[in-house]
Amino acid sequence: MFNLKTWKNFDFILFLTTVFIFAIGLAFLYSSTYHFSYKHNGILTQSFLIRQITWFALALLIGLIIVKVDYQKWLELAYPLYGLNFILLLLVLLSGVAKLGAQRWISLGNIGFQPSEFSKLIIVLTLARYLGQREGVCGKELAVCFLIVGLPFLLIVKQPDLGTALALIPILFAILYVWGARLRTLILIFAAFGLSSPFLWQALKDYQKRRILVFINPDADPLGAGYTVIQSKIAIGSGGLFGKGWLAGTQNQLNFLPERHTDFIFSVVGEEWGFAGAMLLLILYFVLIWRAYSCAQQTQDSSGRLLVCGIIAMLSFQVVVNVSMTMGLMPAVGLPLPLISYGGSSLFTTMASIALLLNIGMRRTVF
Repeated sequence: MFNLKTWKNFDFILFLTTVFIFAIGLAFLYSSTYHFSYKHNGILTQSFLIRQITWFALALLIGLIIVKVDYQKWLELAYPLYGLNFILLLLVLLSGVAKLGAQRWISLGNIGFQPSEFSKLIIVLTLARYLGQREGVCGKELAVCFLIVGLPFLLIVKQPDLGTALALIPILFAILYVWGARLRTLILIFAAFGLSSPFLWQALKDYQKRRILVFINPDADPLGAGYTVIQSKIAIGSGGLFGKGWLAGTQNQLNFLPERHTDFIFSVVGEEWGFAGAMLLLILYFVLIWRAYSCAQQTQDSSGRLLVCGIIAMLSFQVVVNVSMTMGLMPAVGLPLPLISYGGSSLFTTMASIALLLNIGMRRTVF
């Protein structure tokens, strides 16, 4: 539990930035589902908002529990959580719910959740615990770390959920680098991944191959695999400097842009708030990452520092990839925008991550 001394270290800037980003997400979740209201009298739009707000409230409650319990206790739970998540990933493949050609969800009555989303934070915890207890870089530690990441990576790719699987790679490399692995070694390992790309290409699903080919030449299939990215670029480009106004985006409101309340919600921000609004959101993300980095610098515990750096890598990768794919700078791989995109599993994972950052920051000088 925390005492008055730890409470004085609570990072209000990080917390308020998180709430502000989520509030922006609510505004654009409403906008991206607003066009349905003409047919459903607003019921569908309201249901999206109510669910997202409910998930956020539950995530705040869980976050409070995470903050109150010393993060060392959560590190002790890393291995059991890893095992439980691995079982859930197996269950997804055996009896999971399929949507849009992917089998990623487990359904419990009216509640569905995505174990692959939880994998990101659980792997950060597991790597931080394992490496935090060890000093000196050797082949054994590297092999174990690649095994920790590799097993869930393969199961997640099988679903298929390429975006989440790819998010595990920067987490691994960031934690290994901060732990003390030589940059040359990491570059050689990354190069080995590159040499294996022909085999990885064969393992991709047809729709994933089409997305990559369309990324190279979007006009090759403008009404098929390239449609979403083309519409997204039109939406962002048409927003200009200050945007068309909230609820006034034509690509959004006229239903030209698919997945606009989930993976492509940044396109709605760009269309309706323009370059200025998009930059405001990116600045808020920068503040969030900056506060996390500040926490890492002040943390004296090795496991805590690795945990913070893993979370930074996870959140940074998601923001960079999501924004890049909406602008056609990267292939569409299906990664949500933290705190903005609709979805409970992603929101819980992000909020739990931020709660751990607050937890570590509060105890950075308490031993």
